Amino acid sequence: MGRNATLYLLPLLLAACTQAPPDPAGAASPAQPAGQQPPLDQPEQDVPPATAPTPGPGLARFDGYAGLRFGMEEAEARSAWDGTLEGGPGKECHYLRPGGDAPSQSPMLMFEDGRLVRYDVHAADVAAPGGGRVGMDAAAIGGLYGDRVVAGPHKYTDGQYLRIEDTDGDGVLVFETDAEGRVTEWRVGLVPQADYVEGCS
Repeated sequence: MGRNATLYLLPLLLAACTQAPPDPAGAASPAQPAGQQPPLDQPEQDVPPATAPTPGPGLARFDGYAGLRFGMEEAEARSAWDGTLEGGPGKECHYLRPGGDAPSQSPMLMFEDGRLVRYDVHAADVAAPGGGRVGMDAAAIGGLYGDRVVAGPHKYTDGQYLRIEDTDGDGVLVFETDAEGRVTEWRVGLVPQADYVEGCS
């Protein structure tokens, strides 16, 4: 290359050396502090938080529980129950309890004259027909069932029996409350078994 050509290219080479190299993708610019991503063209959309699935109909009904219905014979109930039922006949009236790891959360099933007539629940995580639960106060029960609630004095404590009749059938729901008005247990059954205050005894 000639001397004149070298002199001509020298200013261009010097100018190229003094220019800042292009920023790599994602590098911070003077207006963007290091460690932060540049804003996106589209704003982020709010994503709703995950919600629990809506529960389906409860297991407890005015006409039975889960796959059991009042009036079933004991053998039929044992076959229809999803699991085992512990206990056995021997008396005109007796209870069967579902087997498993958490029997306290399962209903006690009353059989009289060989047929299912009632079930008793003591666990707060099982909802009665209409939504009542162990632990609710009498005012909450009244809010759920309205003027269908008939209150009466408890036989053994200063609490009450809150009795609700099914509007479409023969079942009766009875909540028992303590002296503070809190539900301690409840039962659903046919008449007269639903009104037995001592179970089978």
